[in-house]
Amino acid sequence: MAIPALDLLLGPEGPNVLAAAIAEYDCQLEDLRAAEVNVDPSGAAIVAYVAGVRRADGTVTTEFLGATTGKRIPPGAAVVAGEYRGEHVEVGIWAWPRDPALPALPTASSPVLLAELFREFGLSESSSLDIRPLRYLPSRHAVLEVHDGRFRWFVKVVRPSAVADLCHRHELTFRHVPVPPVLASTADGVIVLPEARGTALDSLITDGGAALPAPEALESVLDALPDELMSLEREPSHMELVEYHAGALRCAATDEPAVLARLTDVVEALLEVDAEREELVPVHGDFHEGQLFAENGVVTAVLDIDSAGPGERSDEWATLLAHLSAVALDDTSTEVAPRYADAVLAHAARRVAARQLRQRTAAALVGLATGPFRLQHPHWPRHTVDLLDVAMRWLSDTT
Repeated sequence: MAIPALDLLLGPEGPNVLAAAIAEYDCQLEDLRAAEVNVDPSGAAIVAYVAGVRRADGTVTTEFLGATTGKRIPPGAAVVAGEYRGEHVEVGIWAWPRDPALPALPTASSPVLLAELFREFGLSESSSLDIRPLRYLPSRHAVLEVHDGRFRWFVKVVRPSAVADLCHRHELTFRHVPVPPVLASTADGVIVLPEARGTALDSLITDGGAALPAPEALESVLDALPDELMSLEREPSHMELVEYHAGALRCAATDEPAVLARLTDVVEALLEVDAEREELVPVHGDFHEGQLFAENGVVTAVLDIDSAGPGERSDEWATLLAHLSAVALDDTSTEVAPRYADAVLAHAARRVAARQLRQRTAAALVGLATGPFRLQHPHWPRHTVDLLDVAMRWLSDTT
């Protein structure tokens, strides 16, 4: 049986709960779609919705709504509480951009207010800016693409407590690897980054693979990460996160026996692995084709260094191999992703223990297997099993 809070947010009663988030603005909910669902092993969830909202003047607009449950409800959220399926459930709700955990979001999402801030920063003289939301994880962060007609920037909105740490990571790395420098920031959560040069590797793969950087070029980026990152807190390895991701997936898949059975197979196999520890080195922490940009085979930008710090090099290669394995499953995928994965594997297996590399790639795929549910793919159970099958194939090659 599904987790009550999750079932409430994603089931037929969800619109009734979310209607409260917009009623205070004299608006009515016309339709509602869950766009992203993040769940942890406790069953606590963060849900981002895309909603059709009818305003007081009769116009219908598309809006973001956020909802959280359990320990993920941020202070300041409007809380709806009651009994659902025999359990007490509390849901924190709000409408974009009034996210209580992201106090800078109203400014960052306002063309006029952000333009005023950019003038203070000396970045643009425009009186209004074009803003396009790219990503929104309620109560965690948002990413906005910003234009003034001449230049383009990317604005990250994070919790105020995360600003100093993220700026510090950029400061440590941008002189050594092509990490975008922080152009400006505010204490309440705005971080402004320049446009990355080049084309994302995931786009290069989709477009046929021309000018993809050689694995040696990727290793050069990893080698250039500065030793100063070793002073930061170490993030858990892929092997250490297996139980966490498996617990989250069990919450999401309580009514999907095929998913649960395959998940059990993979987790049991991984728990039997005698995971060897490597020497800690500076790592990116989320090294995959979506974070890397290139031009004529040269890596020109490295994005999202939120997890950079001390770690194990095998995990870096495993992250990339797991993502490339997932890309290869896409119905629209060409042979570029598996060919590139083969080249990366051949290179990495000469530098780290091949058996460990395959085991860690399988572990990384358990994390990626939460993705189809998280993104609410209409056939998420089948896609989840497909990813877990790939994880088992990586493990079978280690025996």
